[in-house]
Amino acid sequence: MSIKHPVVVVTGSSGAGTTTVKRAFEHIFNREGISAAVIEGDSFHRYDRIEMRDKMAKGMSHFGPEANHFDKIAELFKEYGETGGGKKRYYLHSEEEAAHHNERLGVSKKPGEFTPWEDVPAGTDLLFYEGLHGIAKDDKTDIAQFVDLGVGVVPNVNLEWIQKIHRDSAERGYSAEAIVDTILRRMPDYINYITPQFSRTDINFQRVATVDTSNPFIARDIPIPDESFVVIRFTDPDKFDIDFSYLLAMIQNSFMSRRNTIVVPGGKMGFAMEIILGPIIDKMMKERG
Repeated sequence: MSIKHPVVVVTGSSGAGTTTVKRAFEHIFNREGISAAVIEGDSFHRYDRIEMRDKMAKGMSHFGPEANHFDKIAELFKEYGETGGGKKRYYLHSEEEAAHHNERLGVSKKPGEFTPWEDVPAGTDLLFYEGLHGIAKDDKTDIAQFVDLGVGVVPNVNLEWIQKIHRDSAERGYSAEAIVDTILRRMPDYINYITPQFSRTDINFQRVATVDTSNPFIARDIPIPDESFVVIRFTDPDKFDIDFSYLLAMIQNSFMSRRNTIVVPGGKMGFAMEIILGPIIDKMMKERG
C-alpha cells in the first residue's frame, strides 16, 4: 500500500456493471483535477482473441490464472505504489481502438490483439484499475496487498447473468446456447477467483432486483435501476471515516440493514457512489500532499 502513489481498484465479473463505477470515478477525477493512470483489466489477458478462442474450445475460461497475468498486475501495482511508474498495454476491442493506438504508437495491430508494453505516464496522482482481477489471489500471487482502495461491483448472480445474456446477445451477436455454454464453463473459475475478491474489497456495491429474476435465461429485459436496490457494504467504515448519518440524510429512502451496510434505491446508485467515493479520494490526495 502507498500514500504517495495510491492504487484504486474497481473489480467485478463480466457484465457486472463496473463501467458505472468507472464513470463515477471519472466524474470525481475531472471535478477535482486528478490525473489518473487508467489501467484496463483486459490488457492483462494472457492470450489474444484468436488464441483465446482456441483455449476456450479446450475448456479454459477468462476468469482463471491460466488465462491471465496475475503476476503482471501485482508487479504493476507494486511498482506504481513505490515509484509512480510501471508498464501497461491495451487490448484492442474494436477497429476504432486499433486505429487510434496504431497511429499513436506507429504499429499495425488488429482488433483482438494487444499493443506493445509501454510506460505508465509520469506524474500521475493515482493508478485506477477497472477489470476482472484487481484483488485476485492464487497460490503464487496476492494482488490485494498492493491495493489502497478496493471497490467491488457485485449484482446478485441471476441479475448478473441477465445483464451478460442481453449484452452478449445484443452487442456481440452470440446465440443463447453459446452464452449459456460460456457461463457454465466459467463457473469453477468464477467461484475460485472472482467471488473471493469481494471478501477482500473495502466497499461492495451489490444491485438486487425487486422484480422476478428467478430464471435469467428467459428474461425479456434487464431490470431498470428503479426496479432494484443497491446494498453497499463497508468492510471497515472507520478506515475511511464513513458518516452513515450524512449518507442517510443525503440519499432519500436509504436505510441501514447492518452496522456496516446501507441500502439505497437503485436509481440513486451513481449519486451514492460519488458522495461515498469522492471524500475518500479527496482524503487520499490530502494525505499524499
